[in-house]
Amino acid sequence: MDSGSMRLYRWYYSNACQRALNLTIFLILALAFIETPSSFTRTADVRFRSLRWEPPCGLTEAVEGLCLLVFMADVTVKCYLVGRAQFQKNVWLLAYITVLAVSVVDWTVSLGLLCQEPLRVRRLLRPFFLLQNSSMMKKTLKCIRWSLPEMASVGLLLLIHLCLFTVLGVLLFTVGQEDEQQRKERLTYFRDLLEAFTSLLVLLTTANNPDVMMPAYSKNRAYAIFFIVFTLIGSLFLMNLLTAIIYNQFRGYLMKSLQTSLFRRRLGIRAAYEVLCSTTGVGVMPQDFLQVLQKAQLGSSHKQAIMEHPPRPWYPSPFLQSAQFLVGHHYFDYLGNLIALGNLVSICVFLVLDEDVEPRDRDDFVLEILNCAFVLYYLLELLLKVFALGLRGYLSYPSNLFDGFLTSALLVLEVATLAVYQFPHRGWKPEAWGLLSMWDMTRLVNMLIVLRFLRIIPSMKLVAVAASTILVLIRNLRAFGGILVVVYYVFAILGINLFRGAIVAPGNSSLALTNGSVHCGSFEQLEYWANNFDDFAAALITLWNVMVVNNWQVFLDAYRRYAGRLSQIYFVSWWLVSSVIWVNLFLALLLEVPGVPAQAWLDF
Repeated sequence: MDSGSMRLYRWYYSNACQRALNLTIFLILALAFIETPSSFTRTADVRFRSLRWEPPCGLTEAVEGLCLLVFMADVTVKCYLVGRAQFQKNVWLLAYITVLAVSVVDWTVSLGLLCQEPLRVRRLLRPFFLLQNSSMMKKTLKCIRWSLPEMASVGLLLLIHLCLFTVLGVLLFTVGQEDEQQRKERLTYFRDLLEAFTSLLVLLTTANNPDVMMPAYSKNRAYAIFFIVFTLIGSLFLMNLLTAIIYNQFRGYLMKSLQTSLFRRRLGIRAAYEVLCSTTGVGVMPQDFLQVLQKAQLGSSHKQAIMEHPPRPWYPSPFLQSAQFLVGHHYFDYLGNLIALGNLVSICVFLVLDEDVEPRDRDDFVLEILNCAFVLYYLLELLLKVFALGLRGYLSYPSNLFDGFLTSALLVLEVATLAVYQFPHRGWKPEAWGLLSMWDMTRLVNMLIVLRFLRIIPSMKLVAVAASTILVLIRNLRAFGGILVVVYYVFAILGINLFRGAIVAPGNSSLALTNGSVHCGSFEQLEYWANNFDDFAAALITLWNVMVVNNWQVFLDAYRRYAGRLSQIYFVSWWLVSSVIWVNLFLALLLEVPGVPAQAWLDF
């Protein structure tokens, strides 16, 4: 607690230092997009993908080396600040040092082998740097660890349920020699135990319903009982039981954590108040309070709630005062919203009228005239608000910042359009394609106008409450989102190491089916060629598509054929982590996030 340690503590937790550390974490995680295999291709489709750019040896390693140096400095400062006794008991700090040591050794091996090593262990360890830097992520992981025994018990029930119905299904749909032709369709899903288990596992997510049932149901309607009972027990009871268990574990967890943080913050505020009082002896002077508030780490919205908005400018002229009153009235905002709605309606009308017309054949004269008129009004509205509120007052409202940014962007685009293609006139047929084509610029202008219409949200109370609820959820679920990033990162790197190059273009392998032999609903027939693990970006998209579980049986079947049956272990593990644990965890946290303005809904 000496003065030097306190200065080091304040410097370490300053905004500049923490932002530098966060930037370092972002850089080392983003290296996966650049490292071999890089993601710098226009498409991930193996049929059309061009030769990818690969960084020279030493480029990404140099950036990674600088990041590791920053982490070494970070762990050194942390160990010094917590003290030797606390350091020896802190598991996260010990793991931090271990991960750093392994990463440095692996980094040195990469340089020694001229970046030709087949496996980079440190890529799997990089998400740890994100985990150790967030206390909320650590707490969430601890709660997940507490929930694992109960989740494992439900998982065991699910496994028993699957195995039981797998055996029953194979026995029920066994094909005899005498009726093999009659019941040939049923061999699609229950050919053997592993195929039956996979089919029922996918049915648990309802991704292949009713496809898996139809071959048997078309022969005898009584077979539907088997699939209905399986779905009722597995999807409706056991899966929802898992959700209830996770929610029960997280009930009040985030609330207690944030209450503790709030108590500490109030204690710190009280201590700061006592220190300020001791300097004057008569309480805290307003100027001292405002000075402290400016240096406090508070959001701009919280500071504005305390300090209020800057005063409006004063004009001696009665005419200017009347104009200021009219522009500052909320009816003026209603007028702006009405005009923005009219602009949006006009865009929709022209989209409907020109939906069957090629871009080069469209007459954009009327739409461009309307857009110019609307943009001029938006500019006039911006200037009038600055006149009424003053520049500081105008900038103190987040909605005005959003509105002003989009208005400025629209003005720049309209000026650029007029400079390149001149003023619109009848029969106006500017160039439809190119880097600054009229078609692309018009599309961009229309998209910005559509985004600008979001300004109407604060004017509608119910919609504003819903929007504020979403923002509160996003702020409170950042730690949860960080864990999702970690899981995605680890599985993507594993997928690259396991399945890179497994999916090949048609005609380049005997495993790739030709156009005449593809099955309806197969990987090849659906043209899922871009879903592969040939680079980091493609791996992330593939994992997302599997997590959604729509048609995820297509991925299971394709990678079974291209990479072997053991690949199903990887995809089933990802389904368990993402769709079962993560989605249920998200639902549990969503129900327990504090700060959601539910009372506002009741008030409305």
